[in-house]
Amino acid sequence: MASKHVITCLGTNLPLSLRESLNRHLTHQQINIEAIKTLAEAPLACIEILVTSKPALNSTTLTRDLLHIASPFGVDIVIQGDTPARRKKRLIVMDMDSTLIPVEVIDELAKEVGIGECVAAITRRAMNGELNFNESLIERVGLLKGLSTDVLETVYKRISFTPGAESLLAVLQKLGYKTGVLSGGFDYFTSRIQSVLKLDYAYSNRLAVESGRLTGKVIGEIVNGDKKAAFMEKAAKKEGIPLDQVIAIGDGANDLPMINRAGLGIAFNAKPAVRAAAPYSITQKSLLCVLYLLGFSDKDINALTI
Repeated sequence: MASKHVITCLGTNLPLSLRESLNRHLTHQQINIEAIKTLAEAPLACIEILVTSKPALNSTTLTRDLLHIASPFGVDIVIQGDTPARRKKRLIVMDMDSTLIPVEVIDELAKEVGIGECVAAITRRAMNGELNFNESLIERVGLLKGLSTDVLETVYKRISFTPGAESLLAVLQKLGYKTGVLSGGFDYFTSRIQSVLKLDYAYSNRLAVESGRLTGKVIGEIVNGDKKAAFMEKAAKKEGIPLDQVIAIGDGANDLPMINRAGLGIAFNAKPAVRAAAPYSITQKSLLCVLYLLGFSDKDINALTI
């Protein structure tokens, strides 16, 4: 029996020359193209190619080969089985820093005391899996000792959401999804974001404060990658949602445990080591890409956001 897959191509531009190259490669591999559907045209372009093959295709190998063709055009390739489960998701959990928002909060706080680059360098290494997350967080928070809590509000007020984040969540919430932010960052920010975006769950670290200033410590257990994954599983169990109906999105090494346990785990604009270890990777700048991976078109999205 032939296997069915959907190949999603995402980029700011999908030129005819690229499409022809992809088609030639699929034909050469004796993979049949059953249909091609345009999901979006601008500002982000997306096509969905339905293919069948016998014997079953190796999606890892095919993704690598198609990315070799598509990467020079800045195009992402995602291959999923064409099954009813692809669209039947019911819970989405997202990292906060550099995912739901485009910055690392701890780096922004460090800028306020003139040690932005020092802390940012540690953050980059931690997110790429080069440093132990717990140890790196303890070190970075320690450098913020004495910072006034007024600065937390200053940083929060200048935070924006990643393009597409609000539309993504609005669509999924309208469809009945449960939603959450799971962060190795701080609850001062996740609690506010939860309120603004009407999220069902928020889970993150708590900064210790005395006399209106940070003590340089975190209260309780550190929310690392394992804790994120455990909380995702706990939320799914509470809601009666199997893990294959969960979407998990993040950019750092501490997101990999939840990304790799979810039915649809996505490395979003992630560090190189994270992209290599995640089942799916997106380098486009909009979180609307997640809806395209679920098979929604811009027409569908517009109808659901009216």
